[in-house]
Amino acid sequence: MSIEISNESGMDVSEEELLDVARFVIARMDVHPAAELSMVLVDLDTMADLHVRWMDLPGPTDVMSFPMDELEPGGRPDAPEPGPSMLGDIVLCPQFAADQAVKAGHPVDHELALLTVHGMLHLLGYDHAEPEEEKEMFGLQNQLLAEWYEEVRRAEQEALLAARDRKLLGKAGFVDTPES
Repeated sequence: MSIEISNESGMDVSEEELLDVARFVIARMDVHPAAELSMVLVDLDTMADLHVRWMDLPGPTDVMSFPMDELEPGGRPDAPEPGPSMLGDIVLCPQFAADQAVKAGHPVDHELALLTVHGMLHLLGYDHAEPEEEKEMFGLQNQLLAEWYEEVRRAEQEALLAARDRKLLGKAGFVDTPES
């Protein structure tokens, strides 16, 4: 899987976290593992320009998605095995996201992870223009985000347990560690 990320926003953002959540969504949504994705983080003025140019709406927004290949999650059962594709571009505005995070009462990193999932779902053909579409997309968005957080928590717990085990085994003389 190839994901390129370019931070042109002027804000310090955890690019690794954004890459991790994007990879998670790609895996969960059965997108070919060799798919390509581009993520660009921009400032408010750049996002406002894109928003007017592509959506004919004034002012900046939080996330915009520009799909490249027509994709369907999981593909069709009667279709030949899908190959790699170019998903498209996700454009995030960290400053706009930071303002939204303050209003929502959660960290900016959470808002950016949520917007990454949202943008990925748009690239995969989901929309929220109609109430039924909105219910489906936001339900899936919340589910994917919760599952990603659970995976992150599990990995952190496993790392803590592994470190504890190495320390205990080192003290017992079973493993050479710098601490023993």
